[in-house]
Amino acid sequence: MEIFIAFIFGTLLGSFLNVVILRIPKDESVVFPSSYCYSCGSKLRAWHNIPILSWLFLGGKCGFCKTKISIQYPLVELASGLLAAMLVYKYQVVSIPLISIYLSFLMLLALSMIDLKYKMVPDSLNILAIIFAVLGAWSIEAGMQNLQNALLFAGGFTLLRFMLSYYLTSRAHRFYKKTETSWNRHYHRYPFIEAMGEGDIMVAATMGALLGIKLTLFAIFLSALLALPILLMVQNRSAEEQRVPFVPFLAMATLIVFVLDSPILDYLNRLYA
Repeated sequence: MEIFIAFIFGTLLGSFLNVVILRIPKDESVVFPSSYCYSCGSKLRAWHNIPILSWLFLGGKCGFCKTKISIQYPLVELASGLLAAMLVYKYQVVSIPLISIYLSFLMLLALSMIDLKYKMVPDSLNILAIIFAVLGAWSIEAGMQNLQNALLFAGGFTLLRFMLSYYLTSRAHRFYKKTETSWNRHYHRYPFIEAMGEGDIMVAATMGALLGIKLTLFAIFLSALLALPILLMVQNRSAEEQRVPFVPFLAMATLIVFVLDSPILDYLNRLYA
């Protein structure tokens, strides 16, 4: 019964999360005005906002202008509900730390959807994800450990970003140096190449707080494996198309490792025993 209630509660939060995903990139308030159709401007009725069911009953269309509604809405609501049910099933108890962990994963879900759609990672949601992850502890000592792990991976990713960016930029510099002539030698013609975005660094901090050191390292490796097929598919495309959003893969790997933490830790301990 608790799992079913958690699922219903999760879908309700997922409905609000859709508002966050839609409005945050547009720098709009997530509270006012109330939900409305972006095509015709009509304010939605209460029965238009029932998670999952409203989309099905309306046939995926606006109840006023019949404009097609993205399937993103029911999928986010379903994912939010399943996530809540999964966490309650795993811990068999509803507590403040568990709610905080759940909210952190909701922020990661929102960040993933925004990164996929807009290729941007809002700092406001990233900061909330870190805060909720740090607070998702059953004691003050565990909370301090979460904070320490978050800072460790934030610093590690920042250093990695600096080193990779320096290497890639230096390589571009050497390439353009070969084509230098008396006409262009005084012009800066090579770009500064960033190896990763600041948003990825903050997500890594959230991962550290949620998973700990060993599991975060495993999750980062898993995220690279998950992203590899996509990276191979776009390698011969334009530079813009090769910019694959990485936050969704980090978030997906974090969830997988969090749910399967015990068997993964047992495997790692046996592997390096």
